[in-house]
Amino acid sequence: MKSEPFKYSWDHLVAEKEGTWDGVRNHLAKNNLAAMEVGDEAFFYHSREGLEIVGICEVSVAGITDPTDETGKWAAVKVKPKRKFENPVTLKQIKAEPKLADCELVRLSRLSVAKITPKEWEIICKMAEG
Repeated sequence: MKSEPFKYSWDHLVAEKEGTWDGVRNHLAKNNLAAMEVGDEAFFYHSREGLEIVGICEVSVAGITDPTDETGKWAAVKVKPKRKFENPVTLKQIKAEPKLADCELVRLSRLSVAKITPKEWEIICKMAEG
């Protein structure tokens, strides 16, 4: 899940204790949000500034309609911070890892909510360990 840190950063989520992931206006990203279930984990990625995965958040409420959408067709979820990475994983590191070449984060770089496979998740978590 990508967010521009000057708009909504990891620190904002930590301060709020729970945030609503809304404002997504891309159909594939919407489908990824709609597929999420309570307890699912997601990487929190700082886009535009930093270009790095900074932590893991957990879906606390799933299947809600985006409160910023007057049409009622866009999805949203609520998330809570789970764990901040001591060693954020940069986009440069991700692109340099051949096993992540097919990752949606790499292939569909403008997608704000990307699907990560279990194998990709494992690789990125190991990268965060340093």
